Amino acid sequence: MTINKDALIGLVGPCASGKSTIGARLKENGYRIKHIAQEHSFVKDMWQRITNPDLLIFLDASYPITRQRRALDWSETDYLEQQRRLTHAREHADLYIFTDNLSIDTVTEQILKFLAD
Repeated sequence: MTINKDALIGLVGPCASGKSTIGARLKENGYRIKHIAQEHSFVKDMWQRITNPDLLIFLDASYPITRQRRALDWSETDYLEQQRRLTHAREHADLYIFTDNLSIDTVTEQILKFLAD
């Protein structure tokens, strides 16, 4: 699936999963990116209603890693609630990447390869 650079790509995932950082990298490569804050919405398909991207990428991270990446003042219960809210987006994602043990460069390369294939 080769994605035209005019296509709108949505990024979803829990806080500190890499959406902003990876989104910036993809924009540097000429892609249209929308960071979708679905994890904060109680509406399960908010990602479709607001953005309706041509392609949806789900970036995921474990609770301990999110705490390491950012000084988040949240509990594991809060994290699990975000994961629950993201269920619909995860089920409809065109690409899912668990980012815990991956560098920013590696995640970016995986996405760029996916977009080019």
